[in-house]
Amino acid sequence: MLQKGQLWETKPLEYYAKAKELRAKWEKNAENKEIVLGQGNTSFVVDWQQAFPAIMVMEDNPRGSTIAAKNLPEARRFRLASESRGWGREICGYHGVLWGQQFIGYQVDGSPFPERKFVVPIPATCECHTKRGEQCKDFSPVPRWSGDQCVYLGPYDQERDKAMLDHRAWCSWKIINDIERIFGQQFNDEKMKELIKISRAVKPIREEIFKLMTHIPAPLSVKELYSTYVLGGLVKIEMNELLDFWRSVRDEVKWRTENNIAAVGTERYRWMEAHPPAYYFLKYYRYMEKYGAVCIGSQYTNYTFAQLERKPDGSIGDRDYTFVDEYMTPIPQPDGSIHEKVLYHPTFSPEMRIDTREDEIRYLDGASARGSVQHFKQDEIYRPYALNEFADIYKVNGAIMPLHRSGVNCTLTRKEQAMRLRKAGVSVMHYELNQGGDNTDLDEKRMLEQLDQWMESQGLRKLED
Repeated sequence: MLQKGQLWETKPLEYYAKAKELRAKWEKNAENKEIVLGQGNTSFVVDWQQAFPAIMVMEDNPRGSTIAAKNLPEARRFRLASESRGWGREICGYHGVLWGQQFIGYQVDGSPFPERKFVVPIPATCECHTKRGEQCKDFSPVPRWSGDQCVYLGPYDQERDKAMLDHRAWCSWKIINDIERIFGQQFNDEKMKELIKISRAVKPIREEIFKLMTHIPAPLSVKELYSTYVLGGLVKIEMNELLDFWRSVRDEVKWRTENNIAAVGTERYRWMEAHPPAYYFLKYYRYMEKYGAVCIGSQYTNYTFAQLERKPDGSIGDRDYTFVDEYMTPIPQPDGSIHEKVLYHPTFSPEMRIDTREDEIRYLDGASARGSVQHFKQDEIYRPYALNEFADIYKVNGAIMPLHRSGVNCTLTRKEQAMRLRKAGVSVMHYELNQGGDNTDLDEKRMLEQLDQWMESQGLRKLED
Protein backbone atom coordinates (compact mmCIF):
# COMPACT_ATOMS: atom_id res chain seq x y z
CA MET A 1 0.00 0.00 0.00
CA LEU A 2 1.38 3.39 -1.02
CA GLN A 3 1.99 6.11 1.53
CA LYS A 4 0.49 9.52 1.01
CA GLY A 5 2.94 11.49 -1.09
CA GLN A 6 5.08 8.43 -1.88
CA LEU A 7 7.51 9.06 -4.72
CA TRP A 8 9.86 6.08 -4.51
CA GLU A 9 9.65 2.35 -3.95
CA THR A 10 10.90 1.06 -0.59
CA LYS A 11 12.14 -2.34 0.53
CA PRO A 12 13.40 -3.79 3.86
CA LEU A 13 17.16 -4.19 4.11
CA GLU A 14 18.33 -7.75 3.55
CA TYR A 15 21.67 -7.30 5.32
CA TYR A 16 20.04 -6.16 8.55
CA ALA A 17 19.49 -9.72 9.83
CA LYS A 18 23.18 -10.47 9.36
CA ALA A 19 24.12 -7.26 11.21
CA LYS A 20 22.03 -8.33 14.21
CA GLU A 21 23.59 -11.80 14.10
CA LEU A 22 27.11 -10.36 14.16
CA ARG A 23 26.27 -8.03 17.03
CA ALA A 24 24.80 -10.92 19.05
CA LYS A 25 27.83 -13.06 18.27
CA TRP A 26 30.15 -10.34 19.56
CA GLU A 27 28.17 -10.10 22.78
CA LYS A 28 28.27 -13.88 23.22
CA ASN A 29 32.01 -14.15 22.55
CA ALA A 30 32.71 -11.42 25.07
CA GLU A 31 31.32 -13.61 27.85
CA ASN A 32 34.14 -16.13 27.37
CA LYS A 33 37.07 -13.71 27.58
CA GLU A 34 39.46 -13.98 30.50
CA ILE A 35 40.66 -10.36 30.77
CA VAL A 36 38.44 -7.30 30.50
CA LEU A 37 39.97 -4.17 29.02
CA GLY A 38 38.20 -1.01 30.14
CA GLN A 39 38.01 1.27 27.10
CA GLY A 40 40.23 0.52 24.20
CA ASN A 41 42.65 2.88 22.55
CA THR A 42 41.56 4.50 19.30
CA SER A 43 45.14 4.52 18.13
CA PHE A 44 44.58 0.76 17.74
CA VAL A 45 41.94 1.10 15.08
CA VAL A 46 42.03 -2.63 14.37
CA ASP A 47 41.02 -5.27 16.89
CA TRP A 48 42.74 -5.68 20.28
CA GLN A 49 40.64 -8.77 20.88
CA GLN A 50 42.25 -10.76 18.11
CA ALA A 51 45.81 -9.53 18.57
CA PHE A 52 45.41 -10.40 22.30
CA PRO A 53 42.94 -13.33 22.08
CA ALA A 54 42.18 -13.46 25.82
CA ILE A 55 41.14 -9.79 25.99
CA MET A 56 37.56 -8.50 25.82
CA VAL A 57 37.10 -4.77 25.25
CA MET A 58 34.46 -3.07 27.41
CA GLU A 59 33.67 0.06 25.36
CA ASP A 60 31.39 2.67 26.94
CA ASN A 61 30.03 4.26 23.77
CA PRO A 62 28.18 1.41 22.05
CA ARG A 63 26.97 -0.09 25.32
CA GLY A 64 25.86 3.20 26.85
CA SER A 65 23.98 4.31 23.74
CA THR A 66 22.28 0.93 23.32
CA ILE A 67 21.07 0.89 26.92
CA ALA A 68 19.79 4.46 26.60
CA ALA A 69 17.91 3.52 23.42
CA LYS A 70 16.43 0.21 24.60
CA ASN A 71 16.31 0.33 28.41
CA LEU A 72 15.85 3.96 29.36
CA PRO A 73 14.58 3.34 32.94
CA GLU A 74 17.64 1.18 33.63
CA ALA A 75 19.91 3.75 32.02
CA ARG A 76 18.50 6.39 34.37
CA ARG A 77 19.04 4.10 37.37
CA PHE A 78 22.67 3.55 36.41
CA ARG A 79 23.26 7.28 35.89
CA LEU A 80 21.76 8.01 39.32
CA ALA A 81 24.29 5.61 40.81
CA SER A 82 27.02 7.70 39.17
CA GLU A 83 25.48 11.00 40.23
CA SER A 84 25.20 9.83 43.85
CA ARG A 85 28.96 9.34 43.79
CA GLY A 86 29.61 12.89 42.66
CA TRP A 87 29.60 12.63 38.88
CA GLY A 88 27.37 15.43 37.61
CA ARG A 89 25.49 15.98 34.37
CA GLU A 90 28.51 17.53 32.70
CA ILE A 91 29.93 14.03 32.25
CA CYS A 92 29.06 12.04 29.12
CA GLY A 93 25.86 10.00 29.39
CA TYR A 94 27.50 6.88 27.97
CA HIS A 95 30.04 7.02 30.76
CA GLY A 96 27.44 7.61 33.47
CA VAL A 97 25.51 4.53 32.36
CA LEU A 98 28.54 2.21 32.35
CA TRP A 99 29.97 3.62 35.56
CA GLY A 100 26.61 3.14 37.25
CA GLN A 101 26.61 -0.52 36.24
CA GLN A 102 30.04 -0.87 37.77
CA PHE A 103 28.99 0.90 41.00
CA ILE A 104 25.81 -1.19 41.36
CA GLY A 105 27.55 -4.38 40.27
CA TYR A 106 25.18 -5.70 37.61
CA GLN A 107 24.40 -5.14 33.94
CA VAL A 108 21.07 -4.36 32.34
CA ASP A 109 20.29 -8.07 31.93
CA GLY A 110 20.98 -8.72 35.63
CA SER A 111 24.32 -10.46 35.08
CA PRO A 112 27.35 -9.41 37.15
CA PHE A 113 29.28 -6.46 35.78
CA PRO A 114 32.54 -7.88 34.34
CA GLU A 115 35.50 -6.96 36.49
CA ARG A 116 37.99 -4.88 34.55
CA LYS A 117 41.58 -6.03 34.82
CA PHE A 118 43.20 -2.96 33.27
CA VAL A 119 42.22 0.23 31.47
CA VAL A 120 43.56 2.15 28.45
CA PRO A 121 41.69 5.46 28.14
CA ILE A 122 41.05 6.73 24.64
CA PRO A 123 43.10 9.84 23.81
CA ALA A 124 40.24 11.07 21.68
CA THR A 125 38.57 14.31 20.67
CA CYS A 126 36.05 14.38 23.53
CA GLU A 127 37.70 15.43 26.77
CA CYS A 128 35.46 13.04 28.76
CA HIS A 129 37.18 9.97 27.32
CA THR A 130 40.21 10.19 29.57
CA LYS A 131 38.01 10.77 32.65
CA ARG A 132 36.33 7.41 32.25
CA GLY A 133 39.73 5.73 32.33
CA GLU A 134 40.50 7.60 35.54
CA GLN A 135 37.19 6.48 37.06
CA CYS A 136 37.92 2.81 36.31
CA LYS A 137 41.27 3.01 38.06
CA ASP A 138 39.84 4.92 41.03
CA PHE A 139 37.08 2.34 41.45
CA SER A 140 39.49 -0.58 41.49
CA PRO A 141 43.31 -0.41 41.66
CA VAL A 142 43.94 -1.82 38.19
CA PRO A 143 46.78 -0.91 35.81
CA ARG A 144 46.05 2.14 33.67
CA TRP A 145 47.89 3.33 30.58
CA SER A 146 47.26 6.41 28.50
CA GLY A 147 48.41 6.98 24.98
CA ASP A 148 48.98 10.74 24.73
CA GLN A 149 47.04 12.69 22.10
CA CYS A 150 49.59 15.09 20.65
CA VAL A 151 48.18 18.37 19.34
CA TYR A 152 49.68 21.67 18.28
CA LEU A 153 48.38 24.73 16.48
CA GLY A 154 50.04 27.04 14.01
CA PRO A 155 52.19 26.37 10.94
CA TYR A 156 53.32 22.86 10.15
CA ASP A 157 56.62 21.97 11.77
CA GLN A 158 58.16 18.79 10.37
CA GLU A 159 60.55 18.25 13.28
CA ARG A 160 57.83 18.83 15.86
CA ASP A 161 55.53 16.51 14.01
CA LYS A 162 58.14 13.77 13.88
CA ALA A 163 58.74 14.09 17.63
CA MET A 164 55.00 13.77 18.30
CA LEU A 165 54.68 10.67 16.15
CA ASP A 166 57.71 9.13 17.87
CA HIS A 167 56.13 9.82 21.26
CA ARG A 168 52.77 8.32 20.30
CA ALA A 169 54.49 5.23 18.93
CA TRP A 170 56.48 4.93 22.18
CA CYS A 171 53.26 5.09 24.24
CA SER A 172 51.66 2.29 22.22
CA TRP A 173 54.82 0.18 22.29
CA LYS A 174 54.96 0.47 26.09
CA ILE A 175 51.27 -0.49 26.46
CA ILE A 176 51.72 -3.64 24.37
CA ASN A 177 54.92 -4.67 26.14
CA ASP A 178 53.45 -4.07 29.60
CA ILE A 179 50.35 -6.12 28.82
CA GLU A 180 52.57 -8.98 27.69
CA ARG A 181 54.68 -8.69 30.82
CA ILE A 182 51.88 -8.31 33.40
CA PHE A 183 49.25 -10.66 31.98
CA GLY A 184 51.46 -13.17 30.18
CA GLN A 185 49.60 -12.53 26.95
CA GLN A 186 51.60 -12.65 23.74
CA PHE A 187 50.71 -9.99 21.18
CA ASN A 188 50.16 -11.80 17.89
CA ASP A 189 52.12 -9.73 15.36
CA GLU A 190 51.26 -11.95 12.40
CA LYS A 191 47.59 -11.76 13.26
CA MET A 192 47.80 -7.97 13.47
CA LYS A 193 49.42 -7.79 10.04
CA GLU A 194 46.54 -9.85 8.69
CA LEU A 195 44.01 -7.57 10.40
CA ILE A 196 45.66 -4.48 8.94
CA LYS A 197 45.55 -6.03 5.48
CA ILE A 198 41.84 -6.77 5.78
CA SER A 199 41.10 -3.34 7.26
CA ARG A 200 42.72 -1.81 4.19
CA ALA A 201 40.39 -3.90 2.04
CA VAL A 202 37.29 -2.85 4.05
CA LYS A 203 37.96 0.88 3.85
CA PRO A 204 37.31 1.38 0.09
CA ILE A 205 34.16 -0.75 0.37
CA ARG A 206 32.76 1.56 3.04
CA GLU A 207 33.82 4.58 1.00
CA GLU A 208 31.86 3.25 -1.97
CA ILE A 209 28.76 2.88 0.20
CA PHE A 210 28.95 6.51 1.27
CA LYS A 211 29.44 7.65 -2.32
CA LEU A 212 26.27 5.75 -3.25
CA MET A 213 24.42 7.58 -0.50
CA THR A 214 24.73 10.83 -2.45
CA HIS A 215 22.11 9.41 -4.80
CA ILE A 216 18.52 10.71 -4.83
CA PRO A 217 16.55 8.99 -3.40
CA ALA A 218 18.88 8.04 -0.55
CA PRO A 219 19.30 4.22 -0.45
CA LEU A 220 20.01 4.39 3.30
CA SER A 221 19.17 6.85 6.03
CA VAL A 222 21.11 7.58 9.18
CA LYS A 223 18.89 5.13 11.11
CA GLU A 224 20.40 2.25 9.17
CA LEU A 225 23.89 3.67 9.57
CA TYR A 226 23.63 3.79 13.35
CA SER A 227 22.59 0.13 13.34
CA THR A 228 25.62 -1.04 11.40
CA TYR A 229 28.49 1.43 11.15
CA VAL A 230 30.09 0.35 14.45
CA LEU A 231 30.52 -3.22 13.16
CA GLY A 232 34.24 -3.68 12.84
CA GLY A 233 34.91 -0.54 14.86
CA LEU A 234 33.63 -0.26 18.40
CA VAL A 235 31.90 -3.63 17.96
CA LYS A 236 34.68 -6.11 17.30
CA ILE A 237 34.04 -9.01 14.94
CA GLU A 238 36.24 -11.49 13.10
CA MET A 239 37.90 -9.65 10.25
CA ASN A 240 37.17 -11.99 7.33
CA GLU A 241 33.54 -12.06 8.43
CA LEU A 242 33.68 -8.27 8.60
CA LEU A 243 34.96 -8.06 5.04
CA ASP A 244 32.20 -10.35 3.74
CA PHE A 245 29.57 -8.35 5.64
CA TRP A 246 30.57 -4.97 4.24
CA ARG A 247 30.78 -6.41 0.74
CA SER A 248 27.17 -7.57 1.08
CA VAL A 249 26.14 -4.13 2.35
CA ARG A 250 27.89 -2.47 -0.59
CA ASP A 251 26.24 -4.78 -3.09
CA GLU A 252 22.78 -4.23 -1.65
CA VAL A 253 23.17 -0.45 -1.46
CA LYS A 254 24.42 -0.41 -5.05
CA TRP A 255 21.37 -2.40 -6.18
CA ARG A 256 19.06 -0.06 -4.29
CA THR A 257 20.69 2.93 -5.95
CA GLU A 258 20.44 1.45 -9.44
CA ASN A 259 16.75 0.69 -8.90
CA ASN A 260 15.81 3.88 -7.01
CA ILE A 261 14.85 1.96 -3.86
CA ALA A 262 14.55 4.59 -1.16
CA ALA A 263 15.12 4.60 2.57
CA VAL A 264 12.18 7.02 2.80
CA GLY A 265 9.61 6.57 0.05
CA THR A 266 8.30 10.13 0.42
CA GLU A 267 11.73 11.78 0.22
CA ARG A 268 11.44 15.43 -0.77
CA TYR A 269 13.79 16.99 1.77
CA ARG A 270 17.29 15.94 2.87
CA TRP A 271 18.89 16.93 6.13
CA MET A 272 22.15 16.27 7.94
CA GLU A 273 23.26 16.04 11.55
CA ALA A 274 26.51 16.63 13.38
CA HIS A 275 27.68 14.13 15.98
CA PRO A 276 25.57 11.58 17.90
CA PRO A 277 21.79 11.94 18.22
CA ALA A 278 19.64 11.53 21.31
CA TYR A 279 19.69 7.72 21.34
CA TYR A 280 16.75 7.65 23.76
CA PHE A 281 14.64 9.79 21.39
CA LEU A 282 15.32 8.33 17.96
CA LYS A 283 11.64 8.72 17.12
CA TYR A 284 12.44 12.16 15.76
CA TYR A 285 13.81 10.46 12.63
CA ARG A 286 10.40 8.88 12.05
CA TYR A 287 8.73 12.15 12.94
CA MET A 288 10.71 13.96 10.24
CA GLU A 289 9.66 11.33 7.73
CA LYS A 290 6.10 12.64 8.12
CA TYR A 291 7.38 15.67 6.22
CA GLY A 292 9.05 13.49 3.59
CA ALA A 293 12.42 14.35 5.16
CA VAL A 294 15.34 11.89 5.28
CA CYS A 295 18.48 12.25 7.37
CA ILE A 296 21.44 11.48 5.14
CA GLY A 297 23.91 11.14 7.99
CA SER A 298 26.59 13.22 9.61
CA GLN A 299 30.32 13.59 9.83
CA TYR A 300 30.06 11.23 12.80
CA THR A 301 28.73 8.41 10.62
CA ASN A 302 29.80 9.19 7.06
CA TYR A 303 33.16 10.91 7.44
CA THR A 304 34.49 8.39 9.91
CA PHE A 305 34.99 6.11 6.92
CA ALA A 306 34.70 8.16 3.74
CA GLN A 307 36.49 11.46 3.15
CA LEU A 308 34.81 12.77 0.01
CA GLU A 309 35.22 15.98 -1.95
CA ARG A 310 33.81 17.61 -5.08
CA LYS A 311 36.32 17.53 -7.92
CA PRO A 312 36.93 20.43 -10.34
CA ASP A 313 34.80 18.69 -12.98
CA GLY A 314 31.86 18.50 -10.56
CA SER A 315 32.17 14.79 -9.78
CA ILE A 316 32.38 13.31 -6.27
CA GLY A 317 35.46 11.34 -5.28
CA ASP A 318 37.89 10.50 -2.52
CA ARG A 319 39.56 13.48 -0.96
CA ASP A 320 42.94 14.03 -2.55
CA TYR A 321 45.54 13.02 0.02
CA THR A 322 48.53 14.30 -1.88
CA PHE A 323 51.01 14.28 0.96
CA VAL A 324 53.37 17.20 1.31
CA ASP A 325 56.42 16.24 3.32
CA GLU A 326 54.82 12.77 3.37
CA TYR A 327 51.82 13.72 5.53
CA MET A 328 50.46 17.12 4.47
CA THR A 329 47.88 18.29 1.95
CA PRO A 330 46.66 21.79 1.03
CA ILE A 331 42.91 22.35 1.40
CA PRO A 332 41.19 24.55 -1.24
CA GLN A 333 38.33 26.73 0.04
CA PRO A 334 35.11 27.74 -1.79
CA ASP A 335 36.55 31.21 -2.51
CA GLY A 336 39.52 29.67 -4.31
CA SER A 337 42.04 30.35 -1.56
CA ILE A 338 44.21 27.67 -0.03
CA HIS A 339 43.64 27.06 3.65
CA GLU A 340 46.56 26.36 5.97
CA LYS A 341 47.93 22.90 5.25
CA VAL A 342 46.34 20.28 7.43
CA LEU A 343 47.88 17.13 8.83
CA TYR A 344 46.19 13.84 7.99
CA HIS A 345 46.58 10.26 9.03
CA PRO A 346 49.15 8.44 6.80
CA THR A 347 47.24 5.15 6.85
CA PHE A 348 45.54 6.27 3.64
CA SER A 349 48.79 5.51 1.85
CA PRO A 350 48.55 1.96 0.44
CA GLU A 351 52.32 1.90 -0.09
CA MET A 352 53.14 1.85 3.63
CA ARG A 353 54.93 -1.44 4.35
CA ILE A 354 54.04 -3.47 7.45
CA ASP A 355 56.97 -5.73 8.29
CA THR A 356 57.72 -5.26 11.99
CA ARG A 357 55.85 -4.51 15.21
CA GLU A 358 57.07 -0.93 14.97
CA ASP A 359 55.54 -0.69 11.48
CA GLU A 360 52.24 -1.98 12.89
CA ILE A 361 52.26 0.57 15.69
CA ARG A 362 53.17 3.48 13.43
CA TYR A 363 50.50 2.44 10.96
CA LEU A 364 47.83 2.25 13.65
CA ASP A 365 48.89 5.39 15.47
CA GLY A 366 49.46 7.37 12.31
CA ALA A 367 51.13 10.73 12.11
CA SER A 368 48.19 12.82 13.19
CA ALA A 369 49.86 15.37 15.43
CA ARG A 370 46.89 17.72 15.25
CA GLY A 371 44.07 15.43 16.24
CA SER A 372 42.87 11.86 16.60
CA VAL A 373 41.92 9.39 13.90
CA GLN A 374 38.43 10.88 14.14
CA HIS A 375 38.69 12.90 10.95
CA PHE A 376 35.28 14.47 11.34
CA LYS A 377 36.58 16.41 14.34
CA GLN A 378 39.80 17.36 12.57
CA ASP A 379 37.60 18.75 9.83
CA GLU A 380 35.61 20.91 12.22
CA ILE A 381 38.69 22.48 13.77
CA TYR A 382 41.07 22.76 10.82
CA ARG A 383 38.77 22.92 7.79
CA PRO A 384 36.21 25.66 8.43
CA TYR A 385 34.08 24.75 5.40
CA ALA A 386 34.01 20.98 5.99
CA LEU A 387 30.29 20.90 6.82
CA ASN A 388 29.51 23.08 3.81
CA GLU A 389 31.35 20.55 1.68
CA PHE A 390 29.39 17.72 3.30
CA ALA A 391 26.09 19.54 2.67
CA ASP A 392 27.01 20.08 -0.98
CA ILE A 393 28.10 16.49 -1.60
CA TYR A 394 24.99 14.97 -0.02
CA LYS A 395 22.63 17.59 -1.52
CA VAL A 396 21.06 18.56 1.80
CA ASN A 397 18.44 21.24 2.37
CA GLY A 398 18.84 21.56 6.12
CA ALA A 399 20.88 20.64 9.16
CA ILE A 400 19.81 19.74 12.71
CA MET A 401 22.72 20.38 15.05
CA PRO A 402 22.68 19.43 18.73
CA LEU A 403 24.21 21.56 21.43
CA HIS A 404 25.39 19.07 24.04
CA ARG A 405 25.82 20.29 27.59
CA SER A 406 28.39 17.60 28.39
CA GLY A 407 31.44 16.77 26.37
CA VAL A 408 32.46 20.31 25.47
CA ASN A 409 34.40 19.31 22.37
CA CYS A 410 31.25 17.74 20.95
CA THR A 411 29.87 21.29 20.64
CA LEU A 412 33.13 23.08 19.82
CA THR A 413 32.75 25.28 16.67
CA ARG A 414 29.09 24.25 16.30
CA LYS A 415 27.64 27.80 16.11
CA GLU A 416 30.32 28.94 13.67
CA GLN A 417 29.57 25.97 11.45
CA ALA A 418 25.87 26.83 11.50
CA MET A 419 26.55 30.39 10.35
CA ARG A 420 28.63 29.13 7.43
CA LEU A 421 25.89 26.68 6.44
CA ARG A 422 23.24 29.41 6.55
CA LYS A 423 25.35 31.61 4.28
CA ALA A 424 25.45 28.69 1.84
CA GLY A 425 21.63 28.47 1.86
CA VAL A 426 21.29 25.51 4.23
CA SER A 427 18.65 26.01 6.93
CA VAL A 428 19.88 25.11 10.43
CA MET A 429 18.02 24.15 13.60
CA HIS A 430 19.74 23.77 17.00
CA TYR A 431 18.34 21.84 19.92
CA GLU A 432 19.68 21.47 23.45
CA LEU A 433 20.25 18.22 25.32
CA ASN A 434 22.58 16.86 27.91
CA GLN A 435 24.18 14.18 25.73
CA GLY A 436 23.14 11.29 23.50
CA GLY A 437 23.15 8.84 26.41
CA ASP A 438 21.47 11.08 29.03
CA ASN A 439 17.85 12.18 28.67
CA THR A 440 17.77 14.30 31.83
CA ASP A 441 17.65 17.69 30.11
CA LEU A 442 15.97 16.97 26.76
CA ASP A 443 12.48 18.48 26.49
CA GLU A 444 10.93 16.08 23.98
CA LYS A 445 7.72 18.07 23.51
CA ARG A 446 9.67 21.24 22.88
CA MET A 447 11.91 19.51 20.36
CA LEU A 448 8.94 18.23 18.34
CA GLU A 449 7.46 21.72 18.36
CA GLN A 450 10.80 23.07 17.16
CA LEU A 451 10.80 20.57 14.30
CA ASP A 452 7.28 21.61 13.28
CA GLN A 453 8.16 25.30 13.30
CA TRP A 454 11.42 24.70 11.47
CA MET A 455 9.86 22.66 8.68
CA GLU A 456 6.91 25.03 8.32
CA SER A 457 9.32 27.97 8.07
CA GLN A 458 10.67 26.26 4.94
CA GLY A 459 7.20 25.90 3.44
CA LEU A 460 6.68 22.22 4.25
CA ARG A 461 3.68 20.57 5.86
CA LYS A 462 3.23 17.04 7.17
CA LEU A 463 2.19 14.53 4.56
CA GLU A 464 0.34 12.59 7.23
CA ASP A 465 -0.39 12.84 10.94
